[in-house]
Amino acid sequence: MLLMVLSPAKSLDYTTPPTTSIATQPQFTLQAKVLVDGLRKQSPQQLSALMGISDKLAALNAARFAEWQPSFTPQDSKQAVLAFNGDVYEGLDAR
Repeated sequence: MLLMVLSPAKSLDYTTPPTTSIATQPQFTLQAKVLVDGLRKQSPQQLSALMGISDKLAALNAARFAEWQPSFTPQDSKQAVLAFNGDVYEGLDAR
């Protein structure tokens, strides 16, 4: 088994179909829910200051937090290594 730590990407691709159906279950769903519930209470401006990110990225993350749900299906989720966009992920040649 290969374990990798991925830094999250700013850009995500949920439109390209995944190249595999193999997936794992998240281990920290309950903890993620607690975090997201708290972050949902923050305005985009507060998120920008808290996370040290641009207003545009903070607004995008606020929308993502609003849409996030702890349960998921293959139709509304994707493996992180396949969803993340950027030069670092292209080098993995996972797609």
